[in-house]
Amino acid sequence: MPNYRYQVKGPGGQIQVGVLSADSVQTAATVLRNQGMHILAVNPVGGGAQRQALLEKLADMNSGKPSQKHVLEFTTQLAVMIRAGINLRASLEGIADQTQHRGFRKVINQLRTDVESGKSFSEALARHPKLFGSLYVNMVRASEMSGSFSQMLDRIAGYIAQQIETRKMVVGASIYPGIIGTMAVAVTVFLLTFVLPKFKAVFEGKEDALPASTKFLMGLSDFLQVQWPYIVAGLFGVGVAGFLALKTEPGGLLADRLKLTLPVFRNMFRSLYISRSLHTKGQLINAGVPMLDTLVITGDISGNRLYKAMWRNVYMSVKQGKKISLPLTKTTLLPRAVVQMISAGEESGKLGEVLDEVSVYYAKQLKEQIKAVTSLIEPIMIIVMGGIVGFIAMAIILPIFRMSQIVN
Repeated sequence: MPNYRYQVKGPGGQIQVGVLSADSVQTAATVLRNQGMHILAVNPVGGGAQRQALLEKLADMNSGKPSQKHVLEFTTQLAVMIRAGINLRASLEGIADQTQHRGFRKVINQLRTDVESGKSFSEALARHPKLFGSLYVNMVRASEMSGSFSQMLDRIAGYIAQQIETRKMVVGASIYPGIIGTMAVAVTVFLLTFVLPKFKAVFEGKEDALPASTKFLMGLSDFLQVQWPYIVAGLFGVGVAGFLALKTEPGGLLADRLKLTLPVFRNMFRSLYISRSLHTKGQLINAGVPMLDTLVITGDISGNRLYKAMWRNVYMSVKQGKKISLPLTKTTLLPRAVVQMISAGEESGKLGEVLDEVSVYYAKQLKEQIKAVTSLIEPIMIIVMGGIVGFIAMAIILPIFRMSQIVN
């Protein structure tokens, strides 16, 4: 059993240092907490220190990176514990003990350490931007000033839950077309490289009598069999180049523009970006986050460079003392009705409530658009796949049928 050197603060405030034998760092920490100690540090010592550190690193790698699902569970648990009257430090400590994911447990422990050192909770969260984004941090910061911490955590948890659900719907809508498309390519390659060459001996010497479709497929089959290493390398290179191009600003802008112009997908993506933007903006306004900060965060979370630029223009306009709705009247990214409702919300002082209602409407629209896209793509992909397979089958059967007629 490995040994761990610990540094703790006793109930009376005195600092104690010692060595404890335990199965893991977590077990050692639990033993010390049960003794009423406030843990400052727990580190492995002795000959097994390096081995224990390596095992912990391997365990962290196997557990994967923390996800938004872990953040949602953490936020929900924290809201319940704060509402029950448990202080923040004890809540973080309790959640960390119950968290199974090693990487996220370290994050929670780091949050607890930062809070104990005198940092505000929002400052502690800001040190982990990949897990707790600017929306999360700003809403927590606003609640720290207003004193509505548990209610704000509930609101954040609801927001994260909706974003996770939306992401699942979008990903789910793209899985089926991806599977059908992959099957179509695989079946085509199989027919051209394994089935069609079997008929080569049958067609040999009769090339003049073969229809153009059969000649084309025979030539394509020969090309695939001889040049397949270069084809695979070329496709891989094109894929890598495309991936890197999407990481650039011009490439990403082109992709974002295509999402809003593709005939089948544009309505779905439009509803996605509008719902996400307005929901984010409404949540931040209701949380009391300053308007300029709200506009910056809304643009960053929108998920599309065109919408980000739109909200950036609104930011510059509001910074000059103008209304939010004024620059929105000049864009085609938001429907005219939405702009009018935003203007009405500004005039009535209920902009946050208006944005929440509009975002709910577009969330429903998004679900309907995803169903429509899925139901439309399914028959299209089946027709395309059937057409390809049918074309290859006819190119093989037709010359055989003609030769049989000549023989007869």
